Amino acid sequence: MAELELRELPYLQDTPFTADHCVKCNVCTQACPVAAVTDLFPGPKTVGPQAQRFREPSLPSVDKSLDYCSSCGICTLVCPHGVRVMEINTQAKAKLAVEHGFNLRSWVLEHNSWWGVLGTPFAPLLNWMFGFKPFRLVLEKTLGVSSRVAFPTWAGYTFRGWWKQTKRRASEAAQVAGAPSVVFFHGCSTNTYDPRLGKLAVKVLEHNGFNVIVPEQDCCGLPMQSNGDFAEARKFAKRNTSSLARFARQGIPIVGVSGSCMTALKNDYEHILDMHDDETHVVAAGVYDISEFLLKLYLQGNLRTDFKPIDAKIPYHAPCQLKAHGFGRPALDLFDLIPGLQVWEVDADCCGIAGTYGYKAEKRDIAERVGAHLFERIRESGASMAVCDTETCRWHISQMTGKKLIHPIELIAQAYGITVEA
Repeated sequence: MAELELRELPYLQDTPFTADHCVKCNVCTQACPVAAVTDLFPGPKTVGPQAQRFREPSLPSVDKSLDYCSSCGICTLVCPHGVRVMEINTQAKAKLAVEHGFNLRSWVLEHNSWWGVLGTPFAPLLNWMFGFKPFRLVLEKTLGVSSRVAFPTWAGYTFRGWWKQTKRRASEAAQVAGAPSVVFFHGCSTNTYDPRLGKLAVKVLEHNGFNVIVPEQDCCGLPMQSNGDFAEARKFAKRNTSSLARFARQGIPIVGVSGSCMTALKNDYEHILDMHDDETHVVAAGVYDISEFLLKLYLQGNLRTDFKPIDAKIPYHAPCQLKAHGFGRPALDLFDLIPGLQVWEVDADCCGIAGTYGYKAEKRDIAERVGAHLFERIRESGASMAVCDTETCRWHISQMTGKKLIHPIELIAQAYGITVEA
């Protein structure tokens, strides 16, 4: 008898096939922040692995209620059997979007990177307009974008513009021979709404002896993915992996300040957008959230710890997309190194905004109810500010609590004595 040839079964861990691992334990539904506050969403198990068994490529999607899934990722995080529940739901939502067609609101929300750059020269006017209540009401009536949402404000210049005109020349002149390099992925928000955050990140990395590289990059594609436009998301993702792969192959780490962007590069390109090429794999393996990267340096004995004391007590919210990285709470570990600083994690799962989810008028109430416990805890803390790793979460929490929200790197920079102009 001829010896049987063993072969690998490469697709058993692909996102749709993980539905077969579901034992209907309902852990994901119990943890779902959306199902807890509205009957419009029956839970991630029902519209995810349970419905997946009935989704044939040629048939329509079985349950339109899955549109109320926020794709926060908590369901995937808590599943004891490794079912990629959020990823299954997000792929199914994309199919639903294609079946029903894309509307103007989705197109506008998913191309936020364009509006950030195009609006930069008109920052004062646009900041006034988006703060003007009648204009926001018009947006709600015409596009379906909630008038209650926290819109970001344009900085009036871009991080990339600053880098090209100022920092690149200074950095190239000051590069230390033999010093390690690191790639900085700034993301759309840092580029146009909060370039100060990018400048602080660059200075912190340089303070730790790195030559910083800022290559060509696009939006991570997450807004397109979240609105079901996978074709457009893949175009942006491919441009990013093509640009970043050459650095990853050299072992140069890719570091970013947006937990959501880093999640897209680390996980979503492969497990949601089904990009299984070599460039995607090599980039995903080389991506780090900046707090994760700095903590890794510390554990290796390579992080500078010349921190000045900060006398403050500050609550911290770990956003869902940061939790999806599966690396714990590196920012909290870093804060423990700063003398005098007391930071504690708020006992709440989700702020509710979920990227562009809470910007949609019909979902705004849900977003506010999901985050209600978090908002209450932050208000009760008595602190004047709170810390959070992702931009839409910071805007949302700040609006709902009246508190200032900052990124962890801002505290790290302050402890190092690093300052930059706004």
